[in-house]
Amino acid sequence: MALPKLDPDQRRAALVKAAEARRIRAELKQMLKAGEVSLRDVLDRSGSADALAKMRVSEVLEAMPAYGPVKARALMEELDIAASRRLRGLGPRQRERLLETFEDRP
Repeated sequence: MALPKLDPDQRRAALVKAAEARRIRAELKQMLKAGEVSLRDVLDRSGSADALAKMRVSEVLEAMPAYGPVKARALMEELDIAASRRLRGLGPRQRERLLETFEDRP
């Protein structure tokens, strides 16, 4: 599929929108790493915020305290979540199992 031709104003608006989405995702990951928000908060917010809904599950897990790429990948495999899955694409059981995993932690 070819990309649509954008006039300069449309291109500028798209760039601003993309930059805002990246800023929102970066802030959320920082807050998650600091423990200011919980995974439940992130999943709840992803229902209404398009920028968050498009985040990969692996990005969110890697932002969790004490989690990195290896632990995140292992958890996703354990919960049968595809590496390319985004928050919006999580099924109800996957979402619940993720929440159970992090709510059971001390």
